[in-house]
Amino acid sequence: MTPAPTAPAVPSAPRLDALLTWYATLAPQDLGAIPQLYTEQARFKDPFNEVSGHAAIHRIFAHMFETTERPRFEIVEQGLQGHAAFVTWRFHFGLRGRLYRIDGASHLHFAPDGRVADHRDYWDPAEELWQKLPLLGPPVRWLRRRFTVPMR
Repeated sequence: MTPAPTAPAVPSAPRLDALLTWYATLAPQDLGAIPQLYTEQARFKDPFNEVSGHAAIHRIFAHMFETTERPRFEIVEQGLQGHAAFVTWRFHFGLRGRLYRIDGASHLHFAPDGRVADHRDYWDPAEELWQKLPLLGPPVRWLRRRFTVPMR
């Protein structure tokens, strides 16, 4: 008799909690933990980047610390089903002394070992960032008003 195939392990809530705690407390010295949290060929995509692998993911977060002031993630909600999780968050940071907040979400797919294999961030750069910047803001706000359906 052939043994029944075993199902791959499903990431546990504590594994997701560990990842989200890492994000909520992230500091430059914590970037060395990426190999424990992401698979070797993990894919990371956000509105500005699409990369694979530990080194590239490390560069994205290192760049975040180099170009923003006091960046931090606030985890708002989370849900885990099977090998996927959906997390909403707020990213707080400073830029040239002015404080900003981006509201977004991450869709995560986990490998059988519980590490992230695919990480996709969803947020609207026009609404959350560009229209708040001094030089880009006025034309972006004008475009948004121009394409908004009037509700009369």
